[in-house]
Amino acid sequence: MPLEKHDLAHDLPESKETIHTLKTSDQHFAKLFETYHDLDHEVYRIEQGVETTSDEYLEEQKKKRLSLKDQLYAMIRDYEASMAS
Repeated sequence: MPLEKHDLAHDLPESKETIHTLKTSDQHFAKLFETYHDLDHEVYRIEQGVETTSDEYLEEQKKKRLSLKDQLYAMIRDYEASMAS
């Protein structure tokens, strides 16, 4: 099974415009997005074998990535709901 990155634009293609808007207008979102992107890149490199680490570290990073993704998704959903009202 090929490994894939979990970038938000790929996972939420219908929200690309919202993601761009939030990245440029909301500092908190932008910081979380940057942290998520960096963490996703790190996990991908570990899974590819480019970087080596313990299984425990990898699992912890994956949990952090998931938590960040949940936070970002909630912010995207809230923004889109506010725009629909």
